[in-house]
Amino acid sequence: MVNFHKKIEKPLGQILVERGVISSSQLQQTLEEQKSGGGLIGELIVKLGFAKEEDIAHCLSLQFSYPFLPLESYDISPEVINVVPKNICRRYGLIPIDKIGSTLTVAMANPLNIQAIENLEDITKCDIQIFVSTPSDIRSSIEKFYPK
Repeated sequence: MVNFHKKIEKPLGQILVERGVISSSQLQQTLEEQKSGGGLIGELIVKLGFAKEEDIAHCLSLQFSYPFLPLESYDISPEVINVVPKNICRRYGLIPIDKIGSTLTVAMANPLNIQAIENLEDITKCDIQIFVSTPSDIRSSIEKFYPK
């Protein structure tokens, strides 16, 4: 079972500012946008053009100690793809990348989506190991590896 209670040392916005990905004023603007319209801070930062998806994914990886995995040249076997239905992958923004024994490794854009992880455990009867990837890498991989 996944440890859902990862200790968050610093908020994502603070990590992005400290690493020089965004400025303090850009963080403030993003937080104001989040207050008025909601949404995930990483997605809003990308939407506002302050950072790239890769920057957000790398910082999420640092924040939660999950490894980052770029998927563009990653090859996933059909046996692994068949473990998780395509509609689940699309719904939760994830893709299975490997399965060893009863451990399924998935790449996720939002590694804190506990509902997604719990649903995956129920569907697959596997323990879930998480890697972080970008939303666009995950979408591209779903289109590449799942049948039309």
